[in-house]
Amino acid sequence: MSTDTPTHNGAQEYIDAMAQKRGYILDYHKVMARQDFEVLQATDALVQAAYLAPRALDARTKELLFILSLTVMRAGTGHIQSHIRVALDLGVTPQEILEAIEIAIPEAGIVAFQAGLEAWREVVGAAGIEPTVAVHQGGSDTS
Repeated sequence: MSTDTPTHNGAQEYIDAMAQKRGYILDYHKVMARQDFEVLQATDALVQAAYLAPRALDARTKELLFILSLTVMRAGTGHIQSHIRVALDLGVTPQEILEAIEIAIPEAGIVAFQAGLEAWREVVGAAGIEPTVAVHQGGSDTS
């Protein structure tokens, strides 16, 4: 398939519907809509069944689990943040989200936790306390 082929076969409508249902769209969704629409539809069907469809777990709980699992897997900041924003839209509090991210510490370690914490901090605008004594800077190195 050519990488320059226009979207066809309802790909634009599909990606718009995905955005409406999820409240976010990831870059890979956009690329796959154009480059391999069939595989996008197949993977989206799995996500629909496991994550989006109403089942025993409510949407708030699913978002907290998604945030935790993405933190543990050290997913990209933007991916974690998309689920944090959806959780906030669903009424999950910043504190509840932080507590879900903190669960990563014993199982995945402090490095994974820091990635989730940084994503959360950026979305909710959380600030820290600066020391009043001279220290070396030990930032989160998100460059």
